[in-house]
Parts: sequence; structure tokens; C-alpha cells
Amino acid sequence: MPKIPCNSSKFPNIPSKFDILVVGSGAAGLYAALCLPANLQVGLITKDTLKTGSSNWAQGGIAAAINPSDAPKLHLEDTLKAGAGLCNPEAVQFLVENGPEAIKSLVELGIAFDRHGQKLATTLEAAHSRPRVLHSADTTGRAIIDTLAQQVLQRPHIQVLSPAFALSLWLNESTGYCQGISLLYQQQITWIRSAAVVLATGGGGQVFSQTTNPTVSTGDGVALAWRAGALLRDLEFFQFHPTALTIPGAPRFLISEAVRGEGAHLIDDLGERFAFNYDPKGELAPRDVVSRAIFSHLQNTERDPYCVYLNLQPIEAERIRYRFPNIIQVCQQWGVDLFTQPIPVSPAAHYWMGGIVTNLEGRTSIPGLYAIGETASTGVHGANRLASNSLLECIVFASQLSHLKVNSNGNRAEHQPLSLTTESKDWSQDFDKIKLIRQSLPPLMWQSAGICRSQVLLSDAIAQVASWHSELATLEITQYLSNHQPNQTVQLESAKAPEQIRTVAETLNLVEIADLILKSAAFRTESRGGHYRSDYPQTSPSWAVHTLIQKVAINDTPETHIWQSPQLAFNLAVKKRGSDAK
Repeated sequence: MPKIPCNSSKFPNIPSKFDILVVGSGAAGLYAALCLPANLQVGLITKDTLKTGSSNWAQGGIAAAINPSDAPKLHLEDTLKAGAGLCNPEAVQFLVENGPEAIKSLVELGIAFDRHGQKLATTLEAAHSRPRVLHSADTTGRAIIDTLAQQVLQRPHIQVLSPAFALSLWLNESTGYCQGISLLYQQQITWIRSAAVVLATGGGGQVFSQTTNPTVSTGDGVALAWRAGALLRDLEFFQFHPTALTIPGAPRFLISEAVRGEGAHLIDDLGERFAFNYDPKGELAPRDVVSRAIFSHLQNTERDPYCVYLNLQPIEAERIRYRFPNIIQVCQQWGVDLFTQPIPVSPAAHYWMGGIVTNLEGRTSIPGLYAIGETASTGVHGANRLASNSLLECIVFASQLSHLKVNSNGNRAEHQPLSLTTESKDWSQDFDKIKLIRQSLPPLMWQSAGICRSQVLLSDAIAQVASWHSELATLEITQYLSNHQPNQTVQLESAKAPEQIRTVAETLNLVEIADLILKSAAFRTESRGGHYRSDYPQTSPSWAVHTLIQKVAINDTPETHIWQSPQLAFNLAVKKRGSDAK
């Protein structure tokens, strides 16, 4: 492999260093980049375009107590209740009290929320006691992302690297600080230094066969942090949205919670509003309750076993046209006229409550590493996220990075010159096995760790996932990536190589988060929030604790350590390893 000087004009000029790297370009990543101090050089890493993450798909809106009839205290109470005993009250208090200011900042940026006259319009969603969900028709996420992306592209201190894929975190062996990442970008695998790394990679819905998440949601941030030894929390808690469009051949398009908030009814094929048989609040019960109601109802009937229906007839036609133009368009595309017929729906994996443990400043247990948005476990969602709190969490916690002060004393990268080599690699022979694992994993997870779980299903799935992980580890391409050393940049001459590397890296991420979800779900022997066990159907007071999981070295061998704790366990982890922000 010939070595070539890094300044060779034959190769793209990829920066070797930034002050801060932000990985992910959803609402959390974009807003974080905008909030970071303007005197810092920021690299924004996105594995696709700026507008392909889950935030862009968010329909319902963003919750905040801005109305005179509402109050942060009421928003807090609703969030704690939905979280089923596992929210961190301090984090929720922080979220709801900063909610109105977050909305103000978005409006000042130019985001056009719907209005009633001069006032911002709000609607009611499930488990909210007041109408507090702001919206921009039924494409709120898109409205926010479009505006934030436009702002990012106008900031000279922010450089967008796209498409680019983060392969691993780069830890300083002496201090334990995160000092950058390994990156696949422009036909190269390279190492980029930074004083801090912010993970904002979103969720991992693609681990399930039925999901509302886009194809980029492969759990990358959680997997990266896991391999680096970060503390993770409550990974068993996955929220299944009750109403995703269910038509053979159609993507699982989310039919917003706001549709039921505006008055739509859930019915079965006989027209019965069956949700009230499972909860007094019917369609407006928390998401986990409604999802299980649909799941149970479908299990108990042989008439139409694959879907129920969402009937919009109780809503005035003009109101439907005003509030849900995108839903109208998508339904029409698949042959459903929602003005005259109900929408076929069923549950799908939607939002991951668990993630990388952080404090209110976004710091993880690894100094120099931050996490925000769905990839983080801030403590605000507990066992079951309250509808429309996710976009608010992105904005409120990303804004804290405006206070970021980098401590260079503990984060001095070894200033070795980068060497550049060229390689002609093609791992096509491995890809039948990789594709089979990638195709087989989501159906297994849907059956074993979906809406209804049991020890038998979980144990079998854990064994299968371990087998797949072992198979992946033996592949030449996997070993090639694991042996790639810092300060070595590789130019890939094969046109196939970058896509092959991304595919195997995403597959490995999915297999690893599947293993973590399964083990966490098997560990928690009760039902709570988004985690339901048919063999332990009751909520147990003794399990009002967090599931903590971490990769630790025991006798020099990496092992999964999983335990329960009523405390956040974050302060202990930070105290052991030091702090990098003031």
C-alpha cells in the first residue's frame, strides 16, 4: 500500500481537526451546532443529507406550556405520569420550565407555527391535560428542520460533512477523554480530532421490522458510545406508536397523535370503538396503553387480524384540510380517501426512551463526549415518552451547549502526523452473510422484543443475536475496520468500498443495540411503560429503578455489565473519570 503525503492534490482536503464535532443533523444536532459558541470551529457530521432524520418526519408538533390556562407545573405532572415512575423530576422540571423560551427562540429563527389570529395555535394530544402542542400543519418537524438547516448553512464557523459516517469514537489512552472520531467520508477513512464530540444521531427504530423511523435510524450513537464504554440506561423502553399506516407495500407512515387529539376515533372492522374496553380514556390514553389495546384486540379477533382503523368522520372536513394536508396526500397516494373511509392502522416502533446517560448539560460518563436528542437518556421520558416532548427535549438540551467551555488540559491529542495510504478493497464475498443478518434481525426483534415480550422469546433471541454477532466478527471487512489505527488515513480506490463499509457498520450497530435491548428487557421482570412482559404483566414497586448497562473489562475481556439502581449513577461515573466542562 503506497504512502502518499496528506497534502497531495490527488485526494480531497478533509479537515483533520475541529473544535467541536456534532454527529447527526436532526433537530438536536442542527440546533446544537447553532447554539455552540461562534468562536469555535464546528464540524457537523451527517450520514445522509441534512433533512433525512426522524425530526423531519415529526408531524404532531412540539409541546410547551405557553397558554394562560396552562403552566409548566401541569406539563411536569403530565410528563411524570406518562413516564410511569422512571422520569428524573429535576430533568423534567428543567424541560418544562425552559419550554416557553425554546418556543420563543424557534419563532425568532423564523419557524412558522400555526396561529389563531395573533396567538400561536395549540392542540391537545394523548395524555396531555391541556392543549399545549404547537404545530405547523402536520409537518412540524419539517418546518423546524428546514429553518434550522438554512441557518446552519449560513454560519461560516459550521462546516457540514455530508454524506459522512462516524465509525468509532477516538479516546485518548492516557486521559480517557474523547478526542475525536473515525470517519468514512469522500472515499476515505480518516481520524478527525476535536476537543469535544456531540452525539445527536437519533434513535434505532430500524432494529424492528415495523417502524415509523427513516432508514438512517440504526442506533449509531448508542452503539458508538457503548463500544467506547459509556454508561447507558433503560434501553428496554421502546415506544410503539399506535397508529402507523398499514397497507401492504406501503411504508409505515405515521398517522399523528394529533389526529386523535382533534377527535378521530379508533374502530375495528365492525365499527366498534374498542379502546375504551382497555382504558377509560380510550383513544387518548398514553401511547403504550393504546398500542397494547390494538395489539390485544387484534390478537383476540380472527376477522381482520392485521389492522384496525382510524375514523376521521367526527372532524370537520375543513379542519382536516387545514391540519393534516400531508396525511391526506400520503393516504391518497395509497388509495385511501380519509374523507370517506377510515385509515387502516396498527402499531409500529417509534421512539427509544433509553439511551446514553447524560446530565442536564448533555455530558456523558466519558469526558469530552456529549449526547442530546433521542440518542441521549436525559431522564425526561422515563418509561414512556409524553407525546410531542421529543422535539422540545432536542431544543432545550441542545441549547445548553451554548455554555460549553472546553478544557484542553485533559484533552490533548497526540499530535502525530497523519499518514495516507491507498487501498483497493472489495469485500463482496462477505455480503451474502451480511445482508442475511440485516434482513433477519428486524423480524426477530419485532417478534421477541416488540409490543409483547416474554422470557422464552427474549432468551431465544439473545442466543440468535449472539450468533450473528460472532459471524460478523469473523468477516474480513469487520476485522479490517477494527484494526484501523488512529493517525492513519486510508484512501479507498474501490467505488464499492464506502457503501460496503457503511452497510457492515450499520449492521453491526443494529446487532449490538438489539443485544442491549434484549438483555435489558430480559433483566426487567415486570411491565412498565413501553416495556410489557406477558409473563410479568404487572408493574412492580420494587422495579421503580433504572436499568444501567455498560461495557466493562473483566480480566482484560470486554463484558456486558447490567444492573439496577434507583439513582442515576451518572455522578459516580463522572467523578471517576473527571469533568471536561464548567
